[in-house]
Amino acid sequence: MESFFIYTAMFLCFLVILALYRGVAGPTVLDRIISISAIGTKTTVILVLIGFIYKRADMFLDISIAYAILNFIATIAAAKFFRRRKSIIPGSNCPIDKGGE
Repeated sequence: MESFFIYTAMFLCFLVILALYRGVAGPTVLDRIISISAIGTKTTVILVLIGFIYKRADMFLDISIAYAILNFIATIAAAKFFRRRKSIIPGSNCPIDKGGE
């Protein structure tokens, strides 16, 4: 069972590398925000798997929950920042932001 967790964690690390490429080479800011959020989600799962491998799931679960909350807050903050700045897609005018917020 431990080898299953190790192979799953290795596969998730491979997916993190693919998402990192999308974060670096993403054509828009929105692509970058989504890819970094996906990396955070995969990291949370990897932390839980590490907890199962070391048989300390309780400790690693607490760490992964805190990391997931920080990831969520950072994603929301970045989305709000770029929405107020109106530059998610360069050169576009978003009709939602015309309300004078």
